[in-house]
Amino acid sequence: MKLHELKAPAGSSRNRKRRGRGTATGQGKTGGRGMNGQKSRSGGGVRLGFEGGQMPLYRRIPKRGFTNVWAKEYAEVNVEKLNAFEAGTVVTEEMLKEAGIISKIKDGVKVLGRGELNTSLTVQAHKFSKSAVEKIESAGGKAEVI
Repeated sequence: MKLHELKAPAGSSRNRKRRGRGTATGQGKTGGRGMNGQKSRSGGGVRLGFEGGQMPLYRRIPKRGFTNVWAKEYAEVNVEKLNAFEAGTVVTEEMLKEAGIISKIKDGVKVLGRGELNTSLTVQAHKFSKSAVEKIESAGGKAEVI
C-alpha cells in the first residue's frame, strides 16, 4: 500500500453544507440562521462571557491576592542531586543544566537541603538554604553565592 492508495472508510467523511444557495437546497434564504435578531446578522453574536446584560460571572466573583511582577523565580536543586558530580568539581548553573538536573536556569539557582551529600564540591549558586550550606561544608565543600 502506498500513500496515494489510501482512502477514508466509507461514511467517515461528508461534504460540507453549502448554505444560502437558494430555497431548493434546504439551507437557502436565511441559511439556518432563523429570521431577525443579533445572531442572524453578519458579524452578529455576543462576546465571550456575555450574559445578556446580567453581571458576568468573571465580574461577580471577588478578586483575591495579587501577582508580584518583580518576583524572582529560582530553579531549585536539592543537595542529594549534587552527588552526580565527581569530588572537587566546581558546580555552576550551566553544569547543572547540562547534567539535566535543572531544565531552565530562570532567574537563578537556589540550593536546598534535602538529602545527603557524599562528595566535596564547590557549589556556585544565587541562593542557598542554611541546611544546604551546612551539608555542603560538612562534606568538605564550599558554597559560593554568585
